[in-house]
Amino acid sequence: MASTILRRATSSVIKSSLLTEASRRSYASVAVGTDILSAASQVSLQKARSWDEGVTSNFSTTSVNDIFKGKKVVIFGLPGAYTGVCSQQHVPSYKKNIDKFKAKGIDSVICVAVNDPYVMNAWADKLQAKDVIEFYGDFDGSFHQSLELGKDLSAALLGPRSERWSAYVVDGKVKVLNVEGAPSDFKVSGAEVILEQI
Repeated sequence: MASTILRRATSSVIKSSLLTEASRRSYASVAVGTDILSAASQVSLQKARSWDEGVTSNFSTTSVNDIFKGKKVVIFGLPGAYTGVCSQQHVPSYKKNIDKFKAKGIDSVICVAVNDPYVMNAWADKLQAKDVIEFYGDFDGSFHQSLELGKDLSAALLGPRSERWSAYVVDGKVKVLNVEGAPSDFKVSGAEVILEQI
């Protein structure tokens, strides 16, 4: 039901923006070969945590350099915590395949969304995925904006969010990138697809 509402609500936004977006980019400026360390050099993310952990750490952030430098990372972005496709399909696809990623030498599997780290923490706990997937909040959307992966989902009462996407990143360089045609789609950004691409 929620997925149907999101699809309907976003269809008019998507249709009206397709012509202008298509003239500027196919889906995102980030592409295979992009160096995320340069493209998002001024950006930090917030690792999922409780409020008390935030206070104790003085609300620390994690730079993209710390996340990607010298590592093999699979990262996937989604419109938001607690939303239908994100909770029922996207995160579970990575959770159930975590051993396959580790077998391929992946250092970390990361989920990032335009949410605060406290919401991401509660959501990760609810999905029982925090021990296998690293969750990060992009609280102001700056990470997604720097890669032109932002998406206005105001029609679905979500405001500025992100595309649904996945990438395989080695030492900051994008080796594989998959972006869904619409935020409610789940065709190319799941774990099974990217496992075949690594």
